[in-house]
Amino acid sequence: MPYLTSPVVPAGTLASIPQPTLPTGDGLSLRPWRAEDAPAVHAAFQDPLMHQWHIRSADSEAEVAGWITRWLRAWKEEREAQWAVVDADTGELLGRVALREILLGDGCAEVAYWTVARARGRGVAVRATTTLSRWAFEEIGLHRLELSHATANEASCRVAVKAGFTAEGTKRSALLHPDGWHDMHLHARVRGD
Repeated sequence: MPYLTSPVVPAGTLASIPQPTLPTGDGLSLRPWRAEDAPAVHAAFQDPLMHQWHIRSADSEAEVAGWITRWLRAWKEEREAQWAVVDADTGELLGRVALREILLGDGCAEVAYWTVARARGRGVAVRATTTLSRWAFEEIGLHRLELSHATANEASCRVAVKAGFTAEGTKRSALLHPDGWHDMHLHARVRGD
């Protein structure tokens, strides 16, 4: 049975181009991950705050190297698009920003981010998320971006709001963390916001 609408973004849109580097214009750059990023990502995941708000741990640099391989492959498969957020001058890793759960035909994806401890409180996540959102809407043609965070994670809520994501509600008992089920705030931006 045929659909009554065309895909919002045609299949092959991402796979047909190399993953770009996206400058924020204010000192940061979003670039594709590299194998040599594994030690810095592993170190970032040793931070107790990462354990509080994320459901993954990183037991070794070899494990993280596997993540990076999968992140790069996911671009070609048009499932995810993951970027390292780095200082534009020094190349120092400051965090990660991503489009997850990409559904090109529906024109939507989920935004995710984290920052290393020394980058927190400097607007890194907001600037990276804003740049990624602009690219997703203007260059790729997505229509809706969603962002979820634990309701108790007030810092992540501030990032979402500052990046232009409107609060849409609470998903009750939506994600299992090591300390139990977390309610999650759902935020979203649509093209034109």
